[in-house]
Amino acid sequence: MVNRGRGVAPILVAAVLWGTTGTAAHFLPDSVSPLATGAATMAVGGALLFALTSRGAVRAIRDRSARRLLVVGVLGIVVYPLAFYSSMHLAGVAMGTVVSLASAPVFAGLIDFLRDKHGGLTARWAGCTATALVGTALLVIGRPAVAGADGSAALGVFLGLAAGLSYAVYTDSSHRLIGRGHGSNATMGALFGLGALCLLPVLVATGGPLLTSAGSIGISAYLAIGPMFAAYLLFGAGLRHVRSSTATTLTLVEPLVATLLAVLVVGERLHPFGWAGLVLLLAGVVALVWPGRAKPEAFRVESRHARWRVGGPGRLRTTRGTRSARR
Repeated sequence: MVNRGRGVAPILVAAVLWGTTGTAAHFLPDSVSPLATGAATMAVGGALLFALTSRGAVRAIRDRSARRLLVVGVLGIVVYPLAFYSSMHLAGVAMGTVVSLASAPVFAGLIDFLRDKHGGLTARWAGCTATALVGTALLVIGRPAVAGADGSAALGVFLGLAAGLSYAVYTDSSHRLIGRGHGSNATMGALFGLGALCLLPVLVATGGPLLTSAGSIGISAYLAIGPMFAAYLLFGAGLRHVRSSTATTLTLVEPLVATLLAVLVVGERLHPFGWAGLVLLLAGVVALVWPGRAKPEAFRVESRHARWRVGGPGRLRTTRGTRSARR
């Protein structure tokens, strides 16, 4: 429980930082495309992460047993910013943020379930995630429509789902790389450093308008250093102690922060359904992180002769048969 608590706090702080991205991007000139915003944020932030953790990041990249995880994780990192910022551009800041972040826990839970059908998800996670998702749905209903009726909103929602899936994929890859013994900072440096290289051509092709004014340069720098560089260091630290499915549910704080900033800073209005959604979303996240009764969690011990699953107190169960041993 102590370790889990140590993981919750940095993830929540990271989610708050991410919640500022939509409002910050709102003040970029219209000439700046969402592809340029996403590529600049991830490329610059990823380069900073790699520079900070270069020694450990290079070790992670050279780990041949982790190559598949690296490739899958980098693919998610490349797709996420392009789909996320395009979703906000087409469907609106609130809708794009909510769809992207609300779908991520569902995809992450599915990934956990497919990998470990016996020990992945809990009833508490399912209940809290369902509550938070109902809250996000009400949040969408309670926001005034900002997207046009030309089909762009539907495309924006689709891209939001793509962003949610890619986010869940690279979160899972990060969690598993850390589980292989690589440090959280080194893991983030390796994944985002490689992602930065892949996004560099997109930045070169679309990033010219970002350099036309001091304001756009400043906003881009904030997006790269705050919600990207600092937030992912915090997120990686949190993944050392919680599952990726739990982490993605905790990051549902992001649309809550994004909505409050849209109301307070941008001047958008929120209907009663939206306020009810905010309350439900917050309740789901608080219930997930609230300390409960500690239960012995199952874990596996690999040996040359058998795989043991350590269950409750005093029992060892092997996959080759049933065997009990008193401690």
